[in-house]
Amino acid sequence: MSRYPFTAVVGADDLELALVLTTISPAIGGVLVRGEKGTAKSTIVRGLVDVLPRIDVVAGCRYSCDPRTPEPNCPDGPHDADGDATSRPVRLVELPVGAGDDRVSGSLDLARALGAGSAEFRPGLLAEANRGLLYVDEVNLLHDHLVDLLLDASAMGSNTVERDGMSVTHAARFVLVGTMNPEEGELRPQLLDRFGLSVDVAASRDPEVRAEVVTRRLAFDANPDAFLERFAGHQARLRERIAAAQERVGGVVLSPWALRTIARVCAGFDVDGMRADIVIARTASAHAAWRGADAVEREDIRAAAVLALAHRRRRGPFDPPGLDEDLLDRLLDEEPPPPPEGGDDPDDEPQGPDDEEPSDSEATDESEATDGPSADSPQPPPAQDDSPRDEQSPTSSHDTHAETEAEQSPADTQDEPQNAAAPVATASVGAPYRPQRFELSSIGRGEAGRRSRAETTTGRVVGVRPDREGKVHLLATVREAAVRQVARKAEPGSGLLVEPADLRHARIMGRESNLVLFCVDASGSMAARKRMSEVKTAVLSLLLDAYERRDKVGLVTFAGDGARLVLPPTSSVDRAATLLADVPHGGRTPVAEGLLEAADVLRIERLRDPNRRPLLVLVTDGRATSGERALERAFDVADRWHSLDVETIVVDCESGRFRLGLAGQLAQRMLARHVPLEQVSATGLIDAIAPVATPRTSNGKAA
Repeated sequence: MSRYPFTAVVGADDLELALVLTTISPAIGGVLVRGEKGTAKSTIVRGLVDVLPRIDVVAGCRYSCDPRTPEPNCPDGPHDADGDATSRPVRLVELPVGAGDDRVSGSLDLARALGAGSAEFRPGLLAEANRGLLYVDEVNLLHDHLVDLLLDASAMGSNTVERDGMSVTHAARFVLVGTMNPEEGELRPQLLDRFGLSVDVAASRDPEVRAEVVTRRLAFDANPDAFLERFAGHQARLRERIAAAQERVGGVVLSPWALRTIARVCAGFDVDGMRADIVIARTASAHAAWRGADAVEREDIRAAAVLALAHRRRRGPFDPPGLDEDLLDRLLDEEPPPPPEGGDDPDDEPQGPDDEEPSDSEATDESEATDGPSADSPQPPPAQDDSPRDEQSPTSSHDTHAETEAEQSPADTQDEPQNAAAPVATASVGAPYRPQRFELSSIGRGEAGRRSRAETTTGRVVGVRPDREGKVHLLATVREAAVRQVARKAEPGSGLLVEPADLRHARIMGRESNLVLFCVDASGSMAARKRMSEVKTAVLSLLLDAYERRDKVGLVTFAGDGARLVLPPTSSVDRAATLLADVPHGGRTPVAEGLLEAADVLRIERLRDPNRRPLLVLVTDGRATSGERALERAFDVADRWHSLDVETIVVDCESGRFRLGLAGQLAQRMLARHVPLEQVSATGLIDAIAPVATPRTSNGKAA
């Protein structure tokens, strides 16, 4: 099947440049591509292998050893330096999202072990990708332990397997490319930092560019052979330029001035650790080799910093990515570059990116193909505001509200004026804090995650079972078959006779991800006490917890005359945080309608994903004021809530000296856990428990 040509892609210069630089210097550490659907992420990555130079490999080696410098510890070795060699294209190995660690890193060849009785290692995808490209589509949906495994192998250049009585180490030098749609969930910051470069791609809003994209795609679909022939020359020139850069990159000079500049830039953006400095140094050298230069200059450092720092700068999980280019330019210009050797004539200084004349191989035709990515510095998304939010303590905020409400009379706190009109105000959101951990009490069998206990595909082996679910437990299977060899009249030397009934599968206990549905009271009874900002901060903190535990989240709000699903359940927790900030408040309090809307959402999600268990977080003060018998209708829905079999937490937002306790009554009727708002934070929970502890004297006895 023909692949779309790499040089035929329009409007993705930054991504093309990042991919080319990592192929010039694989030690950069791979590329993470973030972008909305339909932005040709997969098309560009798959087309990259067609512009890479061919490689020489040892004939018959499953690990693609280089015949000029074969690996001394290759499991298929030792290789003779004068042995047979062959040339082949660079491989593109695609890792499925559902692959297990045995398939990725390799494992014991079970067929040979059970059939012939010999222990032989079966290489995995890391071995197949050695000296090639390893592509993971939807990398954000891959299990975290597999992402860790890939990034460790990419950084170390080798893969070690210690299992089933085997100890095997083989080379695993590959360019790791991961693509993801942020709407489907984010990667953890620790994993983001492990990718060398990152690029955010988006569809162009220029009608001319979009029309050219459609024109080329239709031409390719109509006649792939003719389209490939049209771009064959561009592909060949780009391949030659990459090969020349690969030969040149080892001799690129990284001067003390360049190292100081890189360090100043990384320190100025307050990035953690030293990985960013190393990645920028390697990327700048590759960029200089790509330009045909012999030394790293300012434009190389700038291009490298744009690609390497956007995903490393300090930001909250819900803050948009991006880089302040003005700050980058100021940091780059704090120390002028040294003059070239042989004179101080300013006219002889290295040309900047605006003064450089493009070479013939870099010339582009807007109506035709390009020779690949430009050597000019890529343009990242617009700079984002990195100023931190004002710090806000949930406990102190609650105390302030309580003091304010203490001046009100009991009648004022019970009979607040209500307005049936649509909400008209929007409260700000404070800085999130670390919430206490909420999890389901029973044991589930959902997707692997970090919240509730469950039988999953990753975790600790706690037993075996004869059913056909999960991974095969080798030792238990061998033991089960061994006791039946006499009855099966196995002949000596014939190997172990194994039948399907002997198979035993591991029972693995770990943690699962859940569906966390927030049902938030946005009515006037919340806003009248100026608590909506505090409520939104608490929900944002719980959203942050859901993000870290890899949950799906949904958001239902109720106010005025009804309830609405603001955010259908999704893995994109940052979308929920964005929508939460814009949720208005005011009007009456339709508690019953909010619960009914939440029940409908949970029923639909249970049909879509029966194994993902839900957790409802109801945030309200319990004051139902939507029409006559509003409170009675809310209690009636709460009495029937247990039929849904959904674990529920009621976050009680009522405060002040005079409290009606309606949220607590709702929790009791729903058989839910009742948590006052000030106890949502981990600190608040400790403060609430501390006064109950019995003080001790110095000798350890109770005072």
